[in-house]
Amino acid sequence: MSNLDRQAALSVCGGRGFVVAEPVRELLSPRRVQLGESTEVRRLLPNLGRRMVGAWAFVDHYGPDDIADEPGMQVPPHPHMGLQTVSWLHEGEVLHRDSTGSLATIGPKELGLMTSGRAISHSEESPKKHARFLHGAQLWVALPDTHRTVEPHFQHHTDLPQVLAPGLTATVVLGTLDGATSPGTTYTPIVGADLALARGAETMLPLDPDFEYAVLSMSGEAHVDGVPVLPGSMLYLGCGRSQLPLRAESDAGLMLLGGEPFEEEIVMWWNFIGRSHEEIEAARDDWMQSTRFGEVHGYEGGRLPAPELPPVALKPRGRVR
Repeated sequence: MSNLDRQAALSVCGGRGFVVAEPVRELLSPRRVQLGESTEVRRLLPNLGRRMVGAWAFVDHYGPDDIADEPGMQVPPHPHMGLQTVSWLHEGEVLHRDSTGSLATIGPKELGLMTSGRAISHSEESPKKHARFLHGAQLWVALPDTHRTVEPHFQHHTDLPQVLAPGLTATVVLGTLDGATSPGTTYTPIVGADLALARGAETMLPLDPDFEYAVLSMSGEAHVDGVPVLPGSMLYLGCGRSQLPLRAESDAGLMLLGGEPFEEEIVMWWNFIGRSHEEIEAARDDWMQSTRFGEVHGYEGGRLPAPELPPVALKPRGRVR
């Protein structure tokens, strides 16, 4: 998914200087962003209070939207560099096309994982015949320097491992949780899991104390380590946890995001992750000149132009503002 903000800001993220080494309970509120003509998203990362959780660098939550009489998601071809995109749905479908020739319809609880590496472009749209509701999350994972120029590729996994406990079904989206490992390719120590809680459930989720974690609320009402987390908000949890208490007041859907704190400082602007202003500027020029990022075939419409790059001097600001 693209960042369609026409006033895209430069931000320098990463580094371990502001990693919270002990458990915390920091509730993050979203920023509302219009995505195309008919989809509004709630942006949780980057956030005024925090820019990364492990290698997770971008989190949008959208829906549930009634698109029965609407075109639904319509994101024209746009570029990515230096990151992985994770498409995760609770309702609806997203048709993915990219410049490697991949074509896939991603459904609920299926992993759409695109590794941009050095350069890729893709489009995302609701199929012409689509379900009434669209509800999901789009997330980015920053690639470490050793792998950020890998060949671009796309993976679609419909059968993902689960961790079960009374009142809890945890689907492992990326990485490993309680011994269950997702088939999605990862390049840093990371975990992403979909947590489906039944009303009245009360359980403990095992965690890696070396990871930092956050929980995104997708639906329902749940308490995470005693904190009520409502849909469209995210609770940052810090590091040093070996387990996480969960309690559901209603049927609830959450996403657990975690990973080893990302040591490198990155520059993220529009749909690119790099290491310098010059690298981002070169990527923007390549996209506007139709080089390097390839072509997306089959999308009915033009490409998405890049916003203007602001003339600012980049200064490392750590993981928080």
